[in-house]
Amino acid sequence: MKQLIAEAVRTFRTFRAVAFATYKEWSAYRTHSMISLVVGPVYFLVQISICRAVYGSGGADSVLAGMPLNQLISYFGINALIGYLTMDFADWNLQMLVRTGKFLTFALRPVDHRFFAFAQKCGHRILGFFFEFLPCLLIFRFVFHVKLVPPQPFWAILSVLLGFIMTFIVDYCIGLSSFWFVRAEGVRAVFRLLQSVFSGALVPLIFFPSVLQKALFFLPFQYMLYVPSMVCTGSYSLAGTAIPLPQIVAIQAAAVAVFFAVSSLLYHRALHRFTGAGA
Repeated sequence: MKQLIAEAVRTFRTFRAVAFATYKEWSAYRTHSMISLVVGPVYFLVQISICRAVYGSGGADSVLAGMPLNQLISYFGINALIGYLTMDFADWNLQMLVRTGKFLTFALRPVDHRFFAFAQKCGHRILGFFFEFLPCLLIFRFVFHVKLVPPQPFWAILSVLLGFIMTFIVDYCIGLSSFWFVRAEGVRAVFRLLQSVFSGALVPLIFFPSVLQKALFFLPFQYMLYVPSMVCTGSYSLAGTAIPLPQIVAIQAAAVAVFFAVSSLLYHRALHRFTGAGA
């Protein structure tokens, strides 16, 4: 028992050290994060302008595809804020390490690179929380008067955390493709396009054809952004089915577990393909 506790303490200290180092490193470029203070609100303004034009003159209670206009506006605001919390760069970082051969240094370390990359993401997103999430939260709330408080905070926070983990897992899997292709820019570009469409970042998934909505239950995209955004609005539905928040969060957790297992398999297979080229 003492050995397990000591190992857990060492793991936590390693995690904290990597996260803090990443936070300090990226804080030197915090003005880059603050660009979101302009880009985010402007993009949101464009979205709600399009929404109001599509919904017509029926007012805030107008309904389209089962979603009232006021809920859709809240969805886009929450969607943008969650994006600041879950944004990930593991795929880019990993493919750069593999292409340059610098991954060799991690192969020789006693720390699993996935663990290291996840700690990096946490440190990076803590910085994003202060310089992107909080300022935009205030802008959306007091400038655009968007309802952003989740009706069920517990399930909302849990779903966002699961979305945070799912985003990392999927992005890391995309980065692992560099062990096979070395230059994985094409794979990353295709994935980013699919993610922006099928995660609900551009439009809620309930506006998609019914067949496609059913297929999205078996893909990781909706669990990255759409599910957390809908849970934060207080209700979830897809493919004509309304699912209570505890159940959809449980489904999201199961999806995270499945894709974590897939990423573990890919990670171990990828290590056998690493040649250290460029090192």
